[in-house]
Amino acid sequence: MFIRQVFLLWLLFPAVVHAFYQWHDGNSSLELTGFGRALTVAANNPNDELLFSDDKVLTGGVIGRLMLDAQLSSFSTEVHIAQSIIDTQLRTGGSRFLARSDVERSDALHWRYANEHADLFIDRFNVQYSADTLNIKFGRQPINLASTFYFSPNDFFSPFAAQTFFRTYKSGVDAARLDWQWGELSQLSVMAVLEYQTDFEQSTAWSTKPDWSETSYLARSSTLLDTFEIAVLLAKVHSDDIIGFDFQGELFEWLGVRGEGHLRFPDEVSEDNDVKISLSLEHRWENTLTLRVEQFYQRSGADNEQDYATELSDSTNLYLAKNYTALGASYEITPLLLGDAVWLFNLNDSSSLLALYSNYSLSDESELSIGLNIPIGTQPGNGVLNSEFGSYPKSFTMEYRHYF
Repeated sequence: MFIRQVFLLWLLFPAVVHAFYQWHDGNSSLELTGFGRALTVAANNPNDELLFSDDKVLTGGVIGRLMLDAQLSSFSTEVHIAQSIIDTQLRTGGSRFLARSDVERSDALHWRYANEHADLFIDRFNVQYSADTLNIKFGRQPINLASTFYFSPNDFFSPFAAQTFFRTYKSGVDAARLDWQWGELSQLSVMAVLEYQTDFEQSTAWSTKPDWSETSYLARSSTLLDTFEIAVLLAKVHSDDIIGFDFQGELFEWLGVRGEGHLRFPDEVSEDNDVKISLSLEHRWENTLTLRVEQFYQRSGADNEQDYATELSDSTNLYLAKNYTALGASYEITPLLLGDAVWLFNLNDSSSLLALYSNYSLSDESELSIGLNIPIGTQPGNGVLNSEFGSYPKSFTMEYRHYF
């Protein structure tokens, strides 16, 4: 009831937020901005009492973000402080076996209180040095290595799910990054990302201190050849050695082509080498209609639903099976209304997920979005997953966002 009251107040009185603050003086600047969102979710879970504690879920919450960007000559800093007040059901969706996992980063900058309804956390906090061809950044920051849109096997740190449409703020991880432009159209990026051991006594289930022996190291070198950017990746992530690639460009000035993937050599000798590859084709017409098809393969995925229990034990897995296809479309219905959709297909168990999304601009500073997820497939029974997407809930989401 409390969450619904807060949501209604937010919709009725959006003008309570204050305007941003901005200051410039030569090579120095300071900008303070904010973002708030209020959301409500209605979901209908599969009828399996062993897997779901609630058949029907009506929940919601409010989330605020205060953002500071400051620059002094060649140095700059970025700070994002976020506060959320959400219903406990929003973390689990009524599921007994799944919960909204927190990003792997230090729990020292995260505080949960008010009977676990409220979270205050620092999502970004970094310092950056920029020169002509060199950029160095230390601290909590987003690390985005994705080239494809729906399935992004090379995006190792806090990746978005394929059916996520709002991607403005990617979660930060504790890292150091160096970008060196070694040619006019070429760049070398070197990154180190801290990892943490699980600690269920902490609110995020991650320890406060890093496990230095498990630090991830990555190097990515990219260059532009004609209309294509190509890159190679060498990395050690979660103690596994990785060789990867990515590319993106355009063919015939009409067809967008993207791809990424990697070969993983596990640190555990009992595990097999893994291959993950995603390839995408897309085109945008002058009337704003965009169509996209994307294919994803992972050798480590399950061949059939009988092996899903093993795949669920790995918390890093976003997808359980070997082969997937995504069909996506977006269109500006009016200058103020955007429609978006993606249809995900699990080619191993024949289940699918249709995700529909619309976003309406209420003003220069606010917008209203509505989302609908429709799972198609055999529902679970007696605690056993009979298909992947058939085990998802039917859900409806409405969200109001305000920028200031």
